[in-house]
Amino acid sequence: MCEVYPFSEDSYFFSEILKKQLTKKLRVSDLKFLEMGCGGGINLQTAFNAGIKKQNIFACDINLNAVDYCRKLGFNCMKSNLFENIKSKFDLIIFNPPYLPEDKREPRDSRLATTGGKKGSEIVNKFLKQAKFHLTDKGKIFLITSSLTKGIKWLNYKKILLAKKKLFFEEIYVWELTGK
Repeated sequence: MCEVYPFSEDSYFFSEILKKQLTKKLRVSDLKFLEMGCGGGINLQTAFNAGIKKQNIFACDINLNAVDYCRKLGFNCMKSNLFENIKSKFDLIIFNPPYLPEDKREPRDSRLATTGGKKGSEIVNKFLKQAKFHLTDKGKIFLITSSLTKGIKWLNYKKILLAKKKLFFEEIYVWELTGK
């Protein structure tokens, strides 16, 4: 298994947007929050710094190194392949998924963190299908995708583009999704 996913431009961008969105919310401390694929915990720390109570912040990752790292930071974190080991419902679920299409030239050990399947959307589509069962009635999802991600099945989610950023070879988007 690879080491913890290092923060990159998408990580910092997502954290910035999350902070802006959380500062707009009243009673943020009572939000029940889940980060899918927590990596090095940048968004867990952002949620905590924005006022979400630590006992309301949950995280999971497929990478046991990431789980262990985030636990050392003091967060509730478990190993899970998407929602495999998640039973609760949340007011806010965030995910910076592997969203790039498969590139055979990429080293195998980094593909787990970056490659979302042949089109880049396979993991996102599985997440969206499962997430609806883990949202509270007024729950929201914040999801990051790329202009390189093809074939996303948005299902019945209402989507709002919160922000976008041009990088040298792609554009990345942060979406707010609601509804079931």
